Amino acid sequence: MENNNKHDCGGKNGALPSCAPLALAYVPMQQSSLPQYEPAKGIMRGTLFPGLDLPLFNIVNTGELANTPLGELMALDFASHELRLYLDTHADDTEAFSMLQELLKLAKEAHRRYTKLCGPVKPCDLLEAQSFTWLKNPWPWDYPEKQEG
Repeated sequence: MENNNKHDCGGKNGALPSCAPLALAYVPMQQSSLPQYEPAKGIMRGTLFPGLDLPLFNIVNTGELANTPLGELMALDFASHELRLYLDTHADDTEAFSMLQELLKLAKEAHRRYTKLCGPVKPCDLLEAQSFTWLKNPWPWDYPEKQEG
């Protein structure tokens, strides 16, 4: 039985079902009118919703990678992943599928440019390498950590 209480819980809270069975884990339902980040900040933070923005170990992504080849690759991968999740429940959306195909083409080209410039991202990138370059330092994500709060 769902909780029919219509009050707004805010962006960091969600609604739980009333009379829920004991000893079961529940994830609160996300409110439909939550505040959202701007798209560029959503890509940087890994979510569009501030209430779901829970940095691992309280380390904040400050966006230092935003205008770099790795930042471009991460943004394209994030967007295509989110679009694939959408298509899981909206498979008949031909416009979204077309957009996914375009994003995948852009991501493939960005990946090719990145590996040519910086080295392998995935183990399969070593297929074209002349030597084992996997441990070449510094790694692209080795940038100063920022603490939130």
